[in-house]
Amino acid sequence: MTESSQILAVEGLTTRIGVNAVVDGVSLAVNSGEVVALVGESGCGKSLTALSIMGLHPAAARIGGGSVRLDGDDLLRFSEKQLRGIRGKTLSMIFQEPVASLDPLMRVGEQVAESLVVHGVASKSEAESRAIDMLEKVGIPDPAARARQYPAELSGGMCQRVMIACALIARPRLLIADEPTTALDVTIQAQILALMKELRREIRTAILLITHDMGVVADIADRVCVMYAGRIVESGDVASIFAQPSHPYTRLLLATIPKLSGTRKTRLNAIEGSVPDVSDWPVGCRFRTRCPLADDACEKMPPDFSVSGDDTHRAACWHIDRLSEMDAMGEMA
Repeated sequence: MTESSQILAVEGLTTRIGVNAVVDGVSLAVNSGEVVALVGESGCGKSLTALSIMGLHPAAARIGGGSVRLDGDDLLRFSEKQLRGIRGKTLSMIFQEPVASLDPLMRVGEQVAESLVVHGVASKSEAESRAIDMLEKVGIPDPAARARQYPAELSGGMCQRVMIACALIARPRLLIADEPTTALDVTIQAQILALMKELRREIRTAILLITHDMGVVADIADRVCVMYAGRIVESGDVASIFAQPSHPYTRLLLATIPKLSGTRKTRLNAIEGSVPDVSDWPVGCRFRTRCPLADDACEKMPPDFSVSGDDTHRAACWHIDRLSEMDAMGEMA
């Protein structure tokens, strides 16, 4: 895609809580009509990255550097009033905790319609009608009746679908979706993914998808950014990442995907250990305390190395040429 098609460009984004950089120099871009997946375990900084882009990071956090450009404008320089002018219309987000994000004192239909009314996209009556249509699209039965209810009257899965409806109704140019299909059954999940595909097809909505579900990534994403301990450790198009994962962490993540082949009692793969606390990140490569290839070289932070000839696939690892050793170790069984 051409540079002019780029909607979101994040460069060197750093978000600190206290002295610790929870998001540490993150750079990524999303083009018009493109889905970029940001993947990694819980605690890697994915959600804080999204909230920082939206200008909704918690009060305890502060932006420590970098830029977040939406259609060329740096959102980090926007006032809160300016940000409110684009949130819900140009820029929208599906939050990870819908029950906490929905207003308990507003009826569901009013919340879905709110962005259309606030931004002057539709009259109140038209917005309410479109809200009911959107509730139906996200799989809510009897949407007219549900629109008159309050969030506390709905199940957690229903609230998740309401939150998705709120994010999609204004047909934003950029949608940030933080685990949008968590807690939804496979049928509703398919509906939501179909809606996201429809947005990108009809109005070229750019989507930053935060997920740990590599199946969803394979289904909808064009490119992948793999995040570990606050940093992007590998990035590339989906086909390259799945065919040639070039960071040990990415290879281990892909190895955890259950396989249909094999014996019925095959043990599921897991990555040993857990993401360290931000106050205890290792010096150098932050994955080295869990990596089977780690040696003295890993005590120095690796730069991004080009994996592909066109420089579109990159990985931050000193031992890209040794990844085949992981097969022999049984790490990828």
